[in-house]
Amino acid sequence: MENTAYDAQFAAEFNADVGVEKIAEVYAEAYLNAVAAQHGSAEDAVQELASLIDVLKTQPKFEAVLASAMIPTEEKIALLEKTIAPTATPSFWNFLKIVAKRNRLNILTPIFVQTQKLLDKRSKRIPVVITTATEIDSQLLLSLSEKLRGIIGGEPIVRCVVDSETIGGIVVRVGDTIYDASILTQLKNVRQQMIERSAHEIQRQRDHFRTTEESFPS
Repeated sequence: MENTAYDAQFAAEFNADVGVEKIAEVYAEAYLNAVAAQHGSAEDAVQELASLIDVLKTQPKFEAVLASAMIPTEEKIALLEKTIAPTATPSFWNFLKIVAKRNRLNILTPIFVQTQKLLDKRSKRIPVVITTATEIDSQLLLSLSEKLRGIIGGEPIVRCVVDSETIGGIVVRVGDTIYDASILTQLKNVRQQMIERSAHEIQRQRDHFRTTEESFPS
């Protein structure tokens, strides 16, 4: 039985010049809204879509069939009904049929990407890129993450990058906003810890070299 209320969420018409990302955002939001309306788990819904994306990555011929404009929609739905529907939740199966009917199976991966982003946003999980001049240890990362929670108002999902030319020792990027520890008061303590750690490491190496040098016979 068709879920007409769910189907109605996809009723927007798209112009030819509308980007794939924007279209994917609409489908992602409609999918999660439909799951929420049925009191389902958004996390589980995203994982179910992720599982299909994993299948497509390992089965390129299957992906090509779904994306092909030469194969009738009815055949694609029949294929999905045979391979995916038996283990799919009702909301996910409805979603796939609607995407197929609107000839959008070729953008399943962009839809998944936008669904994950939307879930992170609704869960206040915020992607953060931390670039440091030297590798940051777990204790400093924990301290930095704690400070970031208060700054960004959410849970930072951190990706660390090492760049020896980083000015100020550390740069934090949240979306289009860049926080430089050399000017950001909230991060001064963390930066100072990194400086002290580097100084300690230099001194340790000096002591090691001195001890090694003294061990040689005169």
